[in-house]
Amino acid sequence: MVSKLDLYKVFCTVGKSESFSEAAKSLYMTQPAVSQSIMQLETELDTRLFNRTHKGVTLTTEGSLLFEYVNSALKLIEAGEEKILEFKNLTAGELIIGVGDTISRYFLLPYLEAFHNRYPNIKFKMINGTTAEICSIMKSGEVDIVVCNFPLEDPALELRPCIDIHDVFVCGGKYKHLLQKPVSFETLIKYPLIFLEPESNSRKYVESFMISKGIKISPEFELGSYDLLLEFAKINLGIACVTKEFSEEYLTKGLLFEIPLQEEIPKRSIGICTIKGVPLSPAATKFAEIIEGERFF
Repeated sequence: MVSKLDLYKVFCTVGKSESFSEAAKSLYMTQPAVSQSIMQLETELDTRLFNRTHKGVTLTTEGSLLFEYVNSALKLIEAGEEKILEFKNLTAGELIIGVGDTISRYFLLPYLEAFHNRYPNIKFKMINGTTAEICSIMKSGEVDIVVCNFPLEDPALELRPCIDIHDVFVCGGKYKHLLQKPVSFETLIKYPLIFLEPESNSRKYVESFMISKGIKISPEFELGSYDLLLEFAKINLGIACVTKEFSEEYLTKGLLFEIPLQEEIPKRSIGICTIKGVPLSPAATKFAEIIEGERFF
């Protein structure tokens, strides 16, 4: 069955060439098939679109009016198809990433740089928030891909771990006496503690683990910025719970010190989060491949 769009393509080609035979050659159709298509369109519109002469065909007044609209519409369709091809080839488009500030700064930057160097015409848009917030935004279709802290319990999401991370406690010079031997959690909570805000997935993970050991925490400071955790600990305002992999600069320079624990907090992961059963865009697919295929840590 010939679609309406196919009929309009035949109509436009005949209108440009003013010849059924020339249109047939251009469309790789037989001349009777072209003639039949035009007759079908004229019947459906109940309007004569062409004047037939022994020299060829010319558009009627009604046909000329329709031709302007159809020709413009077909050009827009072609432009749309070309744009889709650009997206598939990653020569144009946008990648919307859901990610928290901490992961963005301490983990994602080298991968963003690598992707941009390979696909410079793809624009980035970053949506910030807690893990729960950005995953919710992704479900609404406003984000292509999420990079966040695991574990994450949601049967609708597919989790692809990329790097293991470790939660540790660090301190400044004032509390260096805690470095002499492994410290118990019971001892640790006697000191002023510095944690991320309660809604942070990192905070929830550590707090849940400590509760499982019968330890309830009451932090002196609850902060929304990871950088402030490090800075508060550096000036001896308390003992901070941080991600070791994101604190290496402070630790190697001796600005902070990792407190040895009698029982280490189990490692967790940072990874890619997508919606199960929903295919990624070409740009998001390539970005995920870069994160999973290259190692900067």
